[in-house]
Amino acid sequence: MEHSTRPRKILVVDDEPFVLKVLVRQLTALGYEDILSYEHAHDALRVLETQDHQVDVVFTDLQMPGMDGVEFLRQLVQRGYDGQVVLVSGEDARVLKSAEKLAYSRGLHVLGSLAKPATREQLQQRLHCVKPPAPIGEPRGAYSAEELRAAIAAGQIVTRYQPQVAFATGDVTGVEAIVAWQHPREGLISAERLLDAHHLGVLNDLTRTMLPQTLEQAARWEGLGDDFRVAVNLSMDDLAALDFPDFIVDAAKGAGFPLSRIVLEINTAHITRDGLVSLDVLTRLRLKRVSLLLDDFGTGQASLAHLRDVPFDELKLHGGFVHGASRDDSLGAIVKASLVLARQLNMRTIAHGIDDFDDWTVLRDLSCDVAQGDFVGPPMAGDALAEWARAWAARYAAIAP
Repeated sequence: MEHSTRPRKILVVDDEPFVLKVLVRQLTALGYEDILSYEHAHDALRVLETQDHQVDVVFTDLQMPGMDGVEFLRQLVQRGYDGQVVLVSGEDARVLKSAEKLAYSRGLHVLGSLAKPATREQLQQRLHCVKPPAPIGEPRGAYSAEELRAAIAAGQIVTRYQPQVAFATGDVTGVEAIVAWQHPREGLISAERLLDAHHLGVLNDLTRTMLPQTLEQAARWEGLGDDFRVAVNLSMDDLAALDFPDFIVDAAKGAGFPLSRIVLEINTAHITRDGLVSLDVLTRLRLKRVSLLLDDFGTGQASLAHLRDVPFDELKLHGGFVHGASRDDSLGAIVKASLVLARQLNMRTIAHGIDDFDDWTVLRDLSCDVAQGDFVGPPMAGDALAEWARAWAARYAAIAP
């Protein structure tokens, strides 16, 4: 588990002297002594360029003369700043969120954003999230096709299962199977990094190795109900293989697991290589009563056209919209509109990113069907699911309306 660490040096940038003084005073009251403060972003950048000032956290305004906050963040990236950032601004909440997303997308370690005037408690909450610097020699980002095929052959690909539960009843409805690579030197390599390897043409091999094992595991689980479902992510390679529906049928038959309880999660970016072949594959899967889930709705290339053209019967809301929807009116409006659309299309809805009780409450009150996220349970080994289910039943009894 990654722990927070107390920052040693803090830099505050704000063009309003009074606001700057208040922020410094609040941070001092919280016990932080090494604080640098500047009214001009140019001055702050000059300080960051010196070896004498290794700053752990930067608090910055957005609306500043000369160099605004967005440009300042860009300059931080160009100078290789590897500390962490908090945005503090009186701008509209949507502008603040856009700047936060921009900073994150450029590789900055963003602890969040705060509307002015920020309270002492809000500052402390953000500073509690500070992570220690990343160790030198992190795992590299690219792997060859030969390495991945060797890992599959050596049995180094492992599957973890993240539970899903019904908002209305708390019943366990299924799991999402998440693959990872247990690398002998680099440790556990995430599914996201594996899925980035679609250009290597090995992800179909990965699916055809992992999916039968996943269905065999699911068939062994007992006491989780006759409607217990297993969701598996598909890759671009899978959707380009015309025999993929036949493979699914054979895998389900071999495991003794019903086709109607298999959910295939599709990111619409994976449909773009050959749209006709993908549509052929997906339509045949629906004819076999396999459920098709539109993954991460509202992001990337997912669009209303995909809802029109592809026979999806489930929709998963992206965690970036779900988590924090109770505190952000824009997120709340997007989530509500997405759920209304899904209901009108008779689609089952899954909210990914239910990471705290507030997330749970707002999505439950909006009548979303299924919850998935750390509040419910993290990805886990297959043999840990039964124990988790017993613990969840006790937790749900305490939070049930």
